[in-house]
Amino acid sequence: WKDILEKEHNPNGINPFLARDRSLSRKTLLFIDHYVPMFDKDAGSRTVFAYIKLFAKAGYNVKFIGDNFFKHEPYTEILQQMGVEVLYGSYYATHWKDWLSENGQSFDYVFLNRPHISIKYIDILREKTRAKIFYYGHDLHFLRCAREYEISKDPKLLEDIENWKKKELYLMEKADMAAYPSEVEVEEIHKTAPGINAMAIPAYIYDSVDPVSYNTAERRDLFFIGGYTHGPNVDAVLWFTNEILPRVLKALPNIRIHIAGSNMPQEIINLASDHVVIEGMLSDEQLEDMYHHVRLNVVPLRYGAGIKGKIVESMRYGLPVVTTDCGAEGIIGSEDILKIGNTAEEIADQIISVYNDEDELKRISEAGKRYILTQYSEQNAYLAMSQFFDLPLME
Repeated sequence: WKDILEKEHNPNGINPFLARDRSLSRKTLLFIDHYVPMFDKDAGSRTVFAYIKLFAKAGYNVKFIGDNFFKHEPYTEILQQMGVEVLYGSYYATHWKDWLSENGQSFDYVFLNRPHISIKYIDILREKTRAKIFYYGHDLHFLRCAREYEISKDPKLLEDIENWKKKELYLMEKADMAAYPSEVEVEEIHKTAPGINAMAIPAYIYDSVDPVSYNTAERRDLFFIGGYTHGPNVDAVLWFTNEILPRVLKALPNIRIHIAGSNMPQEIINLASDHVVIEGMLSDEQLEDMYHHVRLNVVPLRYGAGIKGKIVESMRYGLPVVTTDCGAEGIIGSEDILKIGNTAEEIADQIISVYNDEDELKRISEAGKRYILTQYSEQNAYLAMSQFFDLPLME
C-alpha cells in the first residue's frame, strides 16, 4: 500500500473527516431536511431522496442531517447503503453546531430544504463553512398562502403571507442559489426581489415510465392521493366530495373515488360511503396497483404553489388527470396533457366527458408518459444541477 498511501492520502492526522471515508478527492455535500426522506409517504421526500441518489451516483461524499435527528427506518439504512452518512441520535441533536464547527471547512456545498427548517441553519452555515449554499424551497409558501387567501378571505392568512415572505426572502438572499419546481415561482420571486439568484429544477427524477398500456376495460373509478398535513390536499378532498362528486353521480351513478395518502385526518376518514372509498396509506406496490386499475386521477386543488408530485407521478404511470389551473401549474403544454377545470361544474363536466372516451383516455395516457421522459429524466435533472454544482460529465 506504500504508493497508495503516498499518492492518495494526507499525512497522519490531517483532515481525518475526509480521509476516513476516502473522500479527499471528492466533493462533499451536506443535505439538510426536516427528517430522513420517507420517499413512499410524501412528494417532498421523493424529491429529496431522488437528488441524494443523483449526487451519490455522481461520486459526491454526501452527509445528511434530519432536523429531528431520528433514525427513521428503513429509510436511514437505505441512505447508508448508498454511502450517505446520516447524523442521528441524542448526541448530534445537541452537538450539531459543534460538528459544523469542527468539520464545516470540509464542505463544498450545502443543499438546504424547506424554509421552516433552513432558517435554523442558514446563519451558522455561513459562519462555520466555506460551502456554496443551494436552497430548495419545495414551494413558494407566501404565494401559496396568498392563493389560499383569495379563496377563504381569512384575515389570519395576511399575517402568514408577510411572515413567510420575510423568512423566504431572507433565505434566498443568504443562499448562493434558490431553487423551486416551476418557472412560475421563479418569476414571482423576481417580481418581488429582482436581484435574487433563482432557478427552476425538476422536482422529480425518473429513469423510465410505466410499460403497462392503458386499457379502459381493466379500469374503473376515480383516484386522489395526497399527504394530509398539507392543507391544500384536505381542501381538495372536501371540495370534491361536497360539490363535485354529486354532479358527477348524476351522469355516472356507479362511480367511486378512492382516497389515499398519509396522515389522513378524521374529517377525511368520515367521508367514507358507497361512493367514497378511504384507502389510507398505500405501500409503493399498492399504489402502483391502484394506478393500473383506476380510470382517472382527479386533483381538484384550489390553491397551492409549485409542480404537484401527484400529477407528475400519475403521468409517469400513464393515468389521465383531471385538475385545475393550480394543479397544472408548471406543466408545459398542460392543455394537451391534462383535463382542466376551475369550478365544481367544470371539473365535473371534464370527468363526465372523458370517463368513457377510450380514444381520448389512451391519447392522454401516452402524452403524459412522453412528457415525463422529456421533462423529468435523470439527464434533465443532472443538467439543471450542473448549472450550480460541479458535476462530472454523465457517462
